[in-house]
Amino acid sequence: MPFTWASGWKSPIYCDNRKTLSYPEIRTFIKNEFCHLIKEKFPEVEVIAGVATGAIAQGALVAEELGLPFVYVRSSPKDHGLENLIEGDLKPKQKVVVIEDLISTGGSSLKAVEAIRNNACEVLGMAAIFTYDFPIAAEEFKKHKVKLYTLSDYNKLLDIALETDYISPKEMKTLQEWRKDPAKWKLD
Repeated sequence: MPFTWASGWKSPIYCDNRKTLSYPEIRTFIKNEFCHLIKEKFPEVEVIAGVATGAIAQGALVAEELGLPFVYVRSSPKDHGLENLIEGDLKPKQKVVVIEDLISTGGSSLKAVEAIRNNACEVLGMAAIFTYDFPIAAEEFKKHKVKLYTLSDYNKLLDIALETDYISPKEMKTLQEWRKDPAKWKLD
């Protein structure tokens, strides 16, 4: 049974990184890997920003571990109160690393980057748990001059799923076909 994404795409796979938060060992592993990556790639970071809602918890965990301030970026401004798009205390000129849970086309991730830049801050780059590695996302990140690093990706996921017999060779073929053109894919 295919899943329907917010984009309308039908998919034979659904990656739900929120579930990782329920498992302390996995949650800690992801947090630690993000911290290592950020220290190596973005040592000048001053603020960690999570993209709502999937990356709020991981972003807060990373900020806590690194001893840095944390903010998060909503998909749209609140319709009450201060009508904030960015929650937390983000000051102009701060150097920010954005945490994301998943990259598909990159649209929502890059909207968060734009919101932070509109706040007169410098986005050093983005770190995500997972990417589907769609060419459209790579093009968009390049166009918007955002360095993206991920802890895992679609090809690694498929390789491990096949290696551990989580999927069959036939299912592997279906997943590879879907990846080529997800907008037009239909379950046979």
